Amino acid sequence: MKDLGELKFFLGIEFARSRSEIVMSQRKYAMELISEMGLAGAKPAGTPLETNLKLTSVEYDIIVGSPECEDTLFDDIGAYQRLVGMLLYLTMTRVDITFVVQVLSQFMHKLKQSHWEAALRVVKYVKTSPCLGILMPSKGLDKLEAYCDLD
Repeated sequence: MKDLGELKFFLGIEFARSRSEIVMSQRKYAMELISEMGLAGAKPAGTPLETNLKLTSVEYDIIVGSPECEDTLFDDIGAYQRLVGMLLYLTMTRVDITFVVQVLSQFMHKLKQSHWEAALRVVKYVKTSPCLGILMPSKGLDKLEAYCDLD
């Protein structure tokens, strides 16, 4: 066994340590995701999902006959599944996108163009602050505090 020194990077998670805290983030992974989706020049989104957006399944649209029936089917299912999988991995340190990614993962097999656009919006939201992560202070470990911006 070797002593590799202080932990800096492990499984895509970056660790920044000081005397008073440890910060875990996936900045590099988030930047690679933004670049891979071709959104490096895109405008960042303020929220992970549009307000009052209702994502529905193809079956629901057929039964209810809602106006969203005009939403076309998305052909590249593999690309969507890969993107949602990458976003799921990002939720380890980005708790703020957990709910949205869970909603998007419900449409893995029959998806529409609106589902793809919603997934890309999450990537644009991550672009607003790719360095966001989990802060673990050295003091006060007896309770867990979490903050999330719902705006």
